[in-house]
Amino acid sequence: MTATVEAPARPAEPVRQPTSGVRRVGSALAMVLAPWGFVITNTAYAWAIRNGGSDATGADALALAGDYPMLLRVGMVAGMLGCLLLIPAVLGAFRLAPTSRLVLAGGSLMIAGYVCYFGVLESNFIIVAMAEHGGPLAEFAAVIDAGQADPWSTWVFLLFVAGNLIGTLVFAIGLLRSRAVPVWAALGIMLWPPLHVIGLVLFGNEVPQVIGAVLQALGFAGCAAVLLRKRGPV
Repeated sequence: MTATVEAPARPAEPVRQPTSGVRRVGSALAMVLAPWGFVITNTAYAWAIRNGGSDATGADALALAGDYPMLLRVGMVAGMLGCLLLIPAVLGAFRLAPTSRLVLAGGSLMIAGYVCYFGVLESNFIIVAMAEHGGPLAEFAAVIDAGQADPWSTWVFLLFVAGNLIGTLVFAIGLLRSRAVPVWAALGIMLWPPLHVIGLVLFGNEVPQVIGAVLQALGFAGCAAVLLRKRGPV
């Protein structure tokens, strides 16, 4: 009597979700488009302050809005769209590095920060409207300063800064350590926070920020390419 030899069980193939392809393409498209919204925002602001302008105070912000209302509107809308698209972009990165705690933590902080940035940008339309309306600009400036100093809203700015700088840095380090994306892509994203700080502290203009935003956009594009090539459910 011969013994029956059973064939080894074949591993179960991953179940492909009906919307897997749509999610992959949608997230990759968001990765490509979202950072360019911030490139436009930073470029518009860089051009507006090229002669020494600023929005550090309410009076400065009103003067800048009075000189460049349409340019600032374009920059604000581009930034708001970037904030919206950043959410599916980061979620796509979560699928590339599903086991990385750094990607999860940094990406979550980025999403929270850019949700706050959306609110900050939207509120700036009021400044443009004040500048175009005319009237008691000194009083308008005092209202702007008081609103930005209000402790009930300060946390919004602080969370944006944390997500924009710390969150992005942690997120990029996580991508680099996970080896889920090319090294150059992770480094491109990682360079945004230091270049942003360098521009604020050392240069006093937006040129380093624009360079950093472009590098971040290229880095996210590299991540998008990896996501599009990824096989299996996402």
